[in-house]
Amino acid sequence: MTEQTPWTREEFEAKLRDMEKFYHIHHPMHTLMNEGKLTKKQLQGWVANRFYYQIMIPIKDANILANCPDRETRALWTQRILDHDGHPGDPGGIEAWIQLGIAVGMTREEVTSLKHVLPGVKFAVEAYVNFARNSEWHEAASSSLTELFAPKIHQQRLSNWPELYPWVEEKGYIYFRKRLSEARRDVEHGLEITLDYYKTRAQQERMLEILKFKLNVLWCMADAMYMAYINDMPPYYNVED
Repeated sequence: MTEQTPWTREEFEAKLRDMEKFYHIHHPMHTLMNEGKLTKKQLQGWVANRFYYQIMIPIKDANILANCPDRETRALWTQRILDHDGHPGDPGGIEAWIQLGIAVGMTREEVTSLKHVLPGVKFAVEAYVNFARNSEWHEAASSSLTELFAPKIHQQRLSNWPELYPWVEEKGYIYFRKRLSEARRDVEHGLEITLDYYKTRAQQERMLEILKFKLNVLWCMADAMYMAYINDMPPYYNVED
């Protein structure tokens, strides 16, 4: 049996972009959010849980750097950690997300305590970090390509939230504005790594599996939040103390 012909660079990129149909923008949790149908408590729950993802992203990226022998790649990838953790002149994305938490009515301490993080969210995020820690660095790096689809979801929030959730303070939008430009820059680098590395058809199909894994992580996070905040069935809701 002969090996299948690899997709061209253009075909491969099109296959990657077509995975947008699995992005969590289509999850009922996000559909309700984008339609302005979440209560204040439900939106706070989403912000509090997503914060766990935010603080683990630079740890994920640090693991990719630890496994990457290529100096030029490390120099570019380091910017992702700075974007989230902050640096002189920019408090960073984690701080911006804390400001989002404050803007939706929580205190800084409530957000950073992680007391609202659901087990399903924690499990999914840590599965992603472990993948980055234990995988070959090209595979770990290319798993970040869900960023292909992120600007759309950030722009939706910037466009819709001021009208749908007028009680959200203006400072809450800093994170989404930051990521519009940062995500596009990161996509350019991530795509270059991916399109250069996955040459055979088997490798390219493996990359689609990796991207689906990352999409599954995001979908599972939304599943956990939907169960807890929309269905009002948080973990152990039926267990008496």
